[in-house]
Formats: sequence, structure tokens, C-alpha cells
Amino acid sequence: MAKGKVLIVDDEEDVLKVLGRRLTDNGLEVVKATNGRDALILAKNEKPDLVILDIIMPGMDGAEVANTLKNDPLTKNIPILFLTCLITKGEEKSGNVISGSYFIAKPYNPSELLKEVRKHLG
Repeated sequence: MAKGKVLIVDDEEDVLKVLGRRLTDNGLEVVKATNGRDALILAKNEKPDLVILDIIMPGMDGAEVANTLKNDPLTKNIPILFLTCLITKGEEKSGNVISGSYFIAKPYNPSELLKEVRKHLG
């Protein structure tokens, strides 16, 4: 039985596949979206416990998705973990929280990412 549901949003299929497998192998239920619009629909319908979100995506970028989620009463309390190449490992380790979102730098350490996911799932 899954111990939490995670929505992964990334326009790179390889990221979705690898990260999805890692999370399911660790007992989590995974829902995937390749774009921001699908992510918003899935977040409302699936009610994930955590969203892992890429920032740079065509169309609606991750920041816009995050803002929309945070401004919707149905999704505003879902934690968001940005997985992005826009920050460095040093910035990641500073523990900065921006608008209730957390950041992990790509490329990521799989065990550190899983630890961070577990932390946000309780």
C-alpha cells in the first residue's frame, strides 16, 4: 500500500520515468504530468500529498503552476518541491523557502531527494 501520493511534473520523459520508478519502489503512489496545464488538472482530481515540479517547461512554467496551486483553495496546502537546474547545490543547502516551496538542484542525489520527499510527507 502506498504511503503517500506524489505528483511529478516535468517535460522530460526520462525524469518522469526514473523519478517515478524510484518513488514507487519506495512505496509511494505516483501521478505524472508533462506540462503545467495537465498538472493543475491532476492536482485537483488526484489530490496529491506532494508536488515535485520542474521550473523550466514550455507553455506554463513551474512558477506559474505553483502560484496557481497556491491560490486555489483545493490545492493551496499541497507542499511543492521544485526540482530544477536553476539553483546550485550551495543554494539548495541554504534551506531557503520561497513562497512555501522548497528547492532541490538538478542533477540530484536520489537518496537525498527521497529523504526530502519523506520529510514533506511527514
